[in-house]
Amino acid sequence: MANGTIKRNPLPHGFYVPTVAFFQPDEEIDLPTVEKHAIYLAKSGVTGLVTQGSNGEAVHLDRDERKAITAATRRAVDSAGYTSMPVIAGCGASSTRETIQLCQDSATAGADAVLILPPSYYKALVNTSALHAHFMAVADASPIPVLIYNFPGASSGLDLSSDDILSLAKHPNIIGCKLTCGNTGKLARIAAGVKRDDFLTFGGSVDFTLQTLIAGGAGIIGGTGNIIPRACVRVMDLYRDGKVEEAQKVQAVIARTDWAAIHGGFVAVKSALQSYYGYGGLPRRPCVMPSKEDALSIQEEYREGVELERSLEK
Repeated sequence: MANGTIKRNPLPHGFYVPTVAFFQPDEEIDLPTVEKHAIYLAKSGVTGLVTQGSNGEAVHLDRDERKAITAATRRAVDSAGYTSMPVIAGCGASSTRETIQLCQDSATAGADAVLILPPSYYKALVNTSALHAHFMAVADASPIPVLIYNFPGASSGLDLSSDDILSLAKHPNIIGCKLTCGNTGKLARIAAGVKRDDFLTFGGSVDFTLQTLIAGGAGIIGGTGNIIPRACVRVMDLYRDGKVEEAQKVQAVIARTDWAAIHGGFVAVKSALQSYYGYGGLPRRPCVMPSKEDALSIQEEYREGVELERSLEK
């Protein structure tokens, strides 16, 4: 097992933001804005950052660009004094070989852990045994710890069961999972079923933060945190302080705000960033920025959450 070769920051329980990728008008990556946004999020009080998640346009990036964005994110938070802040890098790929390469790249770039989608292009040809072997091989070879990323919407409908994840959790270099499937029953079974204190079960969307915490989850990795990070952290803080009714009220605002990201995807997140923060709207083709009319509609969908966020900045 390769994980003993590199010492990295541990992953505390908490709220992690899967950051968006930033591009210049010619579609080259915009590393200064990557760094600017990472520092903004770090200062907002989030626990950690994730590069090349579903919000991070990993499938629009080549191998060198993925390394560069992760390295820039690590460099930025370190320069701002957040040297212990974890950075997780998405490393899912269609082959086991490429997945391992991306894990090695991410370790070199300064990531503390990696997040792995199950390969799904040849879904019909990869049975449960082969899929299990894929994750075990990646965990054996990765120099840094591995989290399993269950997101059927990004994996041709492939949906890992609680039994699948509990079996993989026996590998010492697999330290957690992110469940964007939204199945809180599955989350509860995994959180209760893993017989390790160091295994982290994360919810994958901010609209079920309270449900995740009540079920014993470690926290959330949620894309709406790009826009309203303080509000997302606030739900967790209130719950931990025993202020459940107040936490429910904030959760309701966040869930309504998150709907824009759920039905509009990362393009809506980037559009809201452009509207409210003045940067970051441009995706890579074939995705395009919303029309002016649609951008105003997205801006309005985020308004309630941003107003809450602004109140927490004071």
